[in-house]
Amino acid sequence: MTVLALKLLLAPLLVVASSLAGRRWGPQVAGILVVLPVVAGPILLILYLEHGRRFAAHAARAATLGIVPLALFALVFGYLSRRHGWLVTLAVGWIAVLVADLVLAQVDVPAVVALALALLALHGANALLRRLGQPAPAPPPSPWWDLPVRAAATALLVLLVTGLAASLGPALTGMLTPFPIALSVVCAFTTAQASHAGVLALLRGIVPGLDGFALFCFLIAVTIKDIGGASVFGTATAAAVIFAIFLVAKAPARSEERLP
Repeated sequence: MTVLALKLLLAPLLVVASSLAGRRWGPQVAGILVVLPVVAGPILLILYLEHGRRFAAHAARAATLGIVPLALFALVFGYLSRRHGWLVTLAVGWIAVLVADLVLAQVDVPAVVALALALLALHGANALLRRLGQPAPAPPPSPWWDLPVRAAATALLVLLVTGLAASLGPALTGMLTPFPIALSVVCAFTTAQASHAGVLALLRGIVPGLDGFALFCFLIAVTIKDIGGASVFGTATAAAVIFAIFLVAKAPARSEERLP
């Protein structure tokens, strides 16, 4: 019953809370919140509780590498939103992520190599997104259904990934853990309301902070087998937060825009 409650409530509530905080306090706080593992953290915790340390470590290593397809999704969405609507852009983005996930799930690399590849992908995607012109000054206000859809989509991802974990194995389960469900909702809405300029502004704010997300997955991968328990997840989350604060502190001041 406790694990089922975690699946249905923890990740969706964290997604809603981080979204509301980002809207309320603006881009600096949102820059910190975006690195928090509000979806991957609960998934990896559930995998640890249900399948043990070794499975969770392998899945976390794969999740670190799974950030490469996440960076690919951001890049595909940023480029295709120039000429296509949200439906076509989202479909192509998901196909690209799934293909990359299936290919990379066959690759077994050490956690440090997975981290290096993830960081290279994120920084490469960010550099290319910066070359796509000027973003909009602020995304549009979100509709009433935005947060419920984010929460429902997050719960669905958690249920699917953790429910199929035994059949998929730790490699593919870990690769699917960073799948951009909640990000897809935000990007699709922003594309529909503010077109390419709006979604570009959104992605430029999110992608740099994903370094902290990669750091979280990496720390889980290298410590969970030897230490285990809630302390590992707490330490990894704290490291991601400290990194995010450093990232925001050294970033140039931005305008008082609000994330969707």
